Amino acid sequence: MADHNELGKKGEEQACAFLEENGYTILEKNWHASYLEVDIIALKDNILVFAEVKTRTSSFFGEPEAFVTKQKQKNLLAAADKYVRLHHRNEEIRFDILSVLVRNNQCHVNHIPDAFKSSWR
Repeated sequence: MADHNELGKKGEEQACAFLEENGYTILEKNWHASYLEVDIIALKDNILVFAEVKTRTSSFFGEPEAFVTKQKQKNLLAAADKYVRLHHRNEEIRFDILSVLVRNNQCHVNHIPDAFKSSWR
């Protein structure tokens, strides 16, 4: 596996652990529907959270969360819509970003709840 894939996997593991430590129940990891993907789908306090994880080894070019593009946001919205319909979910929806910086085998997770808004639902 390529180094960037390993880094991404490590970041997602750290993000899941962070969410679980903070009372979230992980429902799905790397959920796919055709070309759409959601890194983490979690539930807390009757809120269904669709989370994008961005992992980097440096913030030299910007914080990891800065790389969640408008297109990625649109894809997350489409994936959330598909997931909710397929699984008949009716909770409130929220879109979070988990920004993970990995340096010297140390991980720092920055959780950004409600990172972007949607007029959907």
